[in-house]
Formats: sequence, structure tokens, C-alpha cells
Amino acid sequence: MEKILSLTGSFINVALVVAGGALGLLLKKGLPERVSDAVMKGLGLCVLYIGIDGCLEGQNALVTVISMAVGTIFGSAVDLDKHLNNFAKKIETKLSRKSDGKSDFAQGFVAATLLFCVGAMAIVGSLDSGISGDYSTLATKSVIDGVSSIVMASTMGYGVLISSIPIFLYQGSITLLAGVVAPFLNDYTVAEMTCVGSLLIIAIALNMLNITKIKVMNSLPAVFLPVLLCRFM
Repeated sequence: MEKILSLTGSFINVALVVAGGALGLLLKKGLPERVSDAVMKGLGLCVLYIGIDGCLEGQNALVTVISMAVGTIFGSAVDLDKHLNNFAKKIETKLSRKSDGKSDFAQGFVAATLLFCVGAMAIVGSLDSGISGDYSTLATKSVIDGVSSIVMASTMGYGVLISSIPIFLYQGSITLLAGVVAPFLNDYTVAEMTCVGSLLIIAIALNMLNITKIKVMNSLPAVFLPVLLCRFM
């Protein structure tokens, strides 16, 4: 029972993302295409700002460079982007939606997952929930994510709602394993993870603005490499 209670913050986060996403889908139906496109561009600029702001958390550029290089090599070798799009295709098929290799579902899912999972609030809030039972940080994050999901779902579709699954798995895992992972997630490590993750958020923003077509998922392993590198650098 105590472990379930420690997940309260993650449950709240999931609930507000789903609720916000559902509201966003309702709004999407009433938006003309030109308005939806304009909102998408505006959202892309906001995501770009969030990414740049997060990058300033970094303290060691070498950790970021090595993490991005090694993480992208591994992710590209496994081709995480291809697997994600195959997953998106299956989900869309089950939901009787038209699917192509690069669906709105995949874009919304990746953008929302990284935006809501990467950052100090997700990590620190989950640790606080697991160690002391204090989920106030996650509750605050949940409100922010809920509002963001309204805008994202209104332009990027129902993939934003499905991002609630990895959000819960990510934050819930940190919460349940807080006693084990806490020694490895000091302020320095969290800052470097935030910096690397924020670079991926910048890549998402550039894709949203149709400036690039970066396969962001292939760089996802880079986010976790600072946990190892920060112990030696």
C-alpha cells in the first residue's frame, strides 16, 4: 500500500495529461487548418525556448558531447525511430486510423514524451515521492503538463495522450527505485541529463517548424549516459 501511495504524483500527472489531451482533441475538431498550422508553429517556438532554457543547466560540455555521440550511435544501430513508428502504426491500426510511416501519432507521442519526461522536475519529483512521500513537485509538474497537453493535442493529435504511458513508467520506476537510484542522481548528474534531453527537445522543435527531419528517437539513449559519465568526469 505504501508503494502505491508513493505513486500518487505519477497518477496525478497521467490523469492531467490525459484530461488535457482529451480537451485538446475536442478543440482540434473546431480549428481551421490555417489556424492549426499557425498554432503548431507557435508551439514549436515555445518548445524551442524550453529546449534552449534546459541546455543552460549543463555544467560540462564534454559530458553532453560524448553522451550525444555514443547515445546516437547506439540508437541509430538499433533504429529506435523505426521501432517507434512501427509501434505507432500498430496503435493507429487498432484505433482504425489511417497510418503511414510518419504519422501524427508518432510526432505527438515523441514530442510529448520527451517534453514531459526530460527535466529536473520529473527526476527530483519522483525521487521525493519515493523517499519521503512528498509529491508536491510532481503535482506542480502535472498542472504544467496538463496545460501543455491541451495545446499539443490540439495540433499534434492523440499521440499526446498515449505519452501518459511512458510518463508513468519513467516516473513510477524512479519513485519505486528511489532508494537505489538516488545516490546516482545527484544535482550534477540531473543537470547533465536535463542538458542532453533539452538538446533533443530543440531537435523536436526544429522538426515541428519544418526546418529539419531529425530522427530524435535514435538519440534518446544519450539522455541516460550522464548517469555513467558523471561518475568519472
